[in-house]
Amino acid sequence: VYFSVNVAQGVYRPFTPMGASFFCLIASVGAKTVGFPPRDLLAGPTFVVEAAHRLFFDLTPMFRSTLWHPLLLQIMGQMETRSGPVFQQLASDPRLTPIPTSRWRVIPKVLSLLVRARARPLLRLVQALLNPKAARANQDRLQERLRSQGQRSLRAAPRKLLTTVEQMVIEQFPYVMFNIMPLIFLVFGLPAIAKRLLKGLATDNEIQVVRRGLPYNPTTEMDLKLWHLAQRLRAESTIVTLFHDKQPAQLAQAYRTESLPPLLQQGLADFLSLYGHRGVAEIDLGLPRWSEDPTYLLGMLANYLALNDPDAAPDVQFQRSAQEAEAMVQTLIRRARRHGWLRSQLTGFCLHRIRALSGLREVPKFDFVLLMAGARRHLLAIGEALAHSRRLEAAEDIFFITLKETHEALAGQDMRALVRERRASYERELGRRHIPRIMLSDGTEPEVTLTREQGNDTDGVLKGAPASAGVVSGKARVLLDPTGARLEPGEILVAPSTDPGWTPLFFTASGLVMEMGGPMSHGAIVAREYGIPAVVGVTGALEHITTGQQITVDGSRGIITLA
Repeated sequence: VYFSVNVAQGVYRPFTPMGASFFCLIASVGAKTVGFPPRDLLAGPTFVVEAAHRLFFDLTPMFRSTLWHPLLLQIMGQMETRSGPVFQQLASDPRLTPIPTSRWRVIPKVLSLLVRARARPLLRLVQALLNPKAARANQDRLQERLRSQGQRSLRAAPRKLLTTVEQMVIEQFPYVMFNIMPLIFLVFGLPAIAKRLLKGLATDNEIQVVRRGLPYNPTTEMDLKLWHLAQRLRAESTIVTLFHDKQPAQLAQAYRTESLPPLLQQGLADFLSLYGHRGVAEIDLGLPRWSEDPTYLLGMLANYLALNDPDAAPDVQFQRSAQEAEAMVQTLIRRARRHGWLRSQLTGFCLHRIRALSGLREVPKFDFVLLMAGARRHLLAIGEALAHSRRLEAAEDIFFITLKETHEALAGQDMRALVRERRASYERELGRRHIPRIMLSDGTEPEVTLTREQGNDTDGVLKGAPASAGVVSGKARVLLDPTGARLEPGEILVAPSTDPGWTPLFFTASGLVMEMGGPMSHGAIVAREYGIPAVVGVTGALEHITTGQQITVDGSRGIITLA
């Protein structure tokens, strides 16, 4: 049973060979950290499989385990709603009969992990519960550590630089895991506890409101900083005219030559100093970061400058969402008080910790991408050396070979023919429109059969998972890729899925519809924080909805009505 990494990450385009290779190294180090070291770190663990330049997780052992199968279904229910029914259907496949798994075999592994980590995960968990401010400060220090690692001198020999890239992952990834994963446990666990404490006292939608306008989310903070830059630019009419007359690509070229107006040149530079390591489809190390090509950001600034309604301003909406959330916290605490002092205290503690910690849900991706950006910088320097020695045609070609092949190239092997072949294959795969979410080893796609049986178009109504409460009607804007996209204020964004590179678009969207995802997927979380109605996991959304079509999104019931 193979599950698509691309679908899970909201990235439909193929991975570059180096991007896939780096991902495999991260997976290897992660597996080694938890006590399952692969034979070859660079080759990756056996549960990561590549097909058609896409990555898949082999979930068969977890799927067949009587211990892990229920957890897998629970995770999919939150992160990838459409996968749940497929897994339930596969449970009756005689080829996938359950294998009894004793929890007593797992306990020694967990204890061994805690010993190796010197109990750091438990300490971080307790710290976050007792002192969220200290936990956030710890994350800030971790990010500074990753930034400094990535900015090391590139004057070393290429072989040394390659060793540095590999050591970045081997040394830093476990440290990131042990510091971040306890916070993620709380991010998912606290809402579940709150739901139990408020059983019979609050609806799911009311509990959902508590997670609106969350502070300390690095992705939200990034988007708001870009919005505030747009507001400063709005004050200079010459800059507004420049955005009207020039395409984003032209402005990006002017930025590289430092010929933009000072306010725009410096403002964008300041933004990139904090977020230049990010990008669209950023999980692939082989793709450019915004610091290399800010075209997308300049397009977003142009979109923001088109927003003229003060009440629809993103910062105003975000503040309004935060105020609604804080008011709901007090309302729910008062309701809990009817059942005694202790219950109200526990409810208040839980809800306040949800507000203080849930924004950190985006921190792991932020940190991993910081690590990737540092590695990418070093790999480009190696690529320049290989191009100079005529083993590659250009420095960027290094992203079309793997880490293992980079060792071979540094040993003297000419990779130019291989790169040409890989580029041609990659270009072909860019045209692939359908990526299987779940696939079996015999090549069948179980979701196709399930979709035929269930269907999803009944009298102009599409159904998915409720992700962010509220109802909105408007024109749909169907986007497959955020690069170069323009979303008019008030339009409803319809997308296959989203990653953090999409989120600047959310500021101008009045609603969100995604084919993929679940209530705790990236797009759903950001939609709740911005207070826009959202439905996710909608089968056939891209097939049945067209740009310009009038639709109504009911984020409370998970229904989209087509005009």
